[in-house]
Amino acid sequence: MFRTSRKTYRSGFSSYQKKKKSLPRWLILGSIPLILIGLELIARLGVGIAGKTAEFASYEGEPLNVTAYRLRYLDRANQPYDGLPDRGRLKVKRSSLMGYKLVGNQQSNVWRINEQGFRTEQAIAPTKPKDEVRIFVLGGSTAFGQMSSSNQTTFANQLETRFNQQVATQKTNSAKFRPDVLPYYADELSKAMALPPRIRESRYRVINAAVPGYASSNELAQLTQQILAYKPDYVVIVDGYADLLLPSTQEGADIPGIEGMLENASGHFTAALSEQLKYWFNQSYLIKSIQYWLLHPQDALTPMIPPDTGVAISQRLPADTDELNRRVSRYRNNLEQIVRLTTSAKIPLIVALQPEITSRTNTLTSREKQILNQLGSSYPQQVKTGYDQLQQSIAQVKQASPQGVTTLNLYDATAALKDDAFHDPIHLTDKGNAAIANKLYESMANSLTVQPKPFAQPEPPAR
Repeated sequence: MFRTSRKTYRSGFSSYQKKKKSLPRWLILGSIPLILIGLELIARLGVGIAGKTAEFASYEGEPLNVTAYRLRYLDRANQPYDGLPDRGRLKVKRSSLMGYKLVGNQQSNVWRINEQGFRTEQAIAPTKPKDEVRIFVLGGSTAFGQMSSSNQTTFANQLETRFNQQVATQKTNSAKFRPDVLPYYADELSKAMALPPRIRESRYRVINAAVPGYASSNELAQLTQQILAYKPDYVVIVDGYADLLLPSTQEGADIPGIEGMLENASGHFTAALSEQLKYWFNQSYLIKSIQYWLLHPQDALTPMIPPDTGVAISQRLPADTDELNRRVSRYRNNLEQIVRLTTSAKIPLIVALQPEITSRTNTLTSREKQILNQLGSSYPQQVKTGYDQLQQSIAQVKQASPQGVTTLNLYDATAALKDDAFHDPIHLTDKGNAAIANKLYESMANSLTVQPKPFAQPEPPAR
């Protein structure tokens, strides 16, 4: 009897298990979207309660300032390329001569681009006012001010402020600077010469014409096609790093992957479909919430050296001596052409090798040590070898054209800074930009110094 009851119990339990497992498959599958929709609504409600709705609208799974500076590539019809990531906020348009160029009249919370595609607040008049000194800054992302907190904190804008503050100080405290005419007596003359010199009293305009990702070839094209028309009084080029990363098979920086897209239609379609699915996926507040609060990418160190090819920086540096020589030779040839253009137009030129994080070996902050560790053990020596050759090329160009060309090595310009100078290998913090502005001011102020006139004995009156 006991055994019969046990069998009956087992039989009933088995029937219960079968009934439990017999839920329709369509019901299970159909409930998944409903569950996801419910979680999405909960995530959106949580974001609203936390007061982060506006932030999440722009959030792309990475720090917001990184997204703001990431390039968004547009075709000649101002439409994003299908198959290329389009999460960036800084729009660039393809150009047959310059590779690509910044789209005019765009802004974000950290940068503003004027109607001519320059990172400055106001438009540049085609005709230069008589009292204006125009200084154009060319280069790549470092010169552009990648990762800076605003237009005002870039070294170009800080350089402009330094010049105009100096002029204002000279006007309000003229007795503290050398006079326009030197005194006659020796003791007064020595006192006058001990005073700091004046600079030319004009309205200084420093125009940031740099474009993230530009190498020397792009800068050469930009100078001829765009910059010379504005009659610059000075041209400042801060570059070098992009030329080390750019393969010798490429003449200049271009929209990454564009040639492959044009040659492979099926691959282009697959990439476009993949990017679209990825876009829909990343727009989910559920996914964004997981990324933002659990993965914390906003706290991550995110090196972003445009144009973003998806290849690690250490792998983009030249792998052998011959390839390095070809890249450096291309850089030198482009500099020589730039010098010929500026010299023939009688425009003073400053060529500066841009700063880089390995220069701070003895003053690295804890955050900068993390950045350097991410780059790999071979990175410092690769950069040092490349920078040595770039500097030799600059010196050779200077030796061949001694007049009208000033060279400046900004590699270690931030070496003495105790705070963070870099966001990543080459992009400067606001304090790092201030250090570069000071170095450039010191270099340029010498050429802008006004020489006092010697004392002239008045002629006796005619009889």
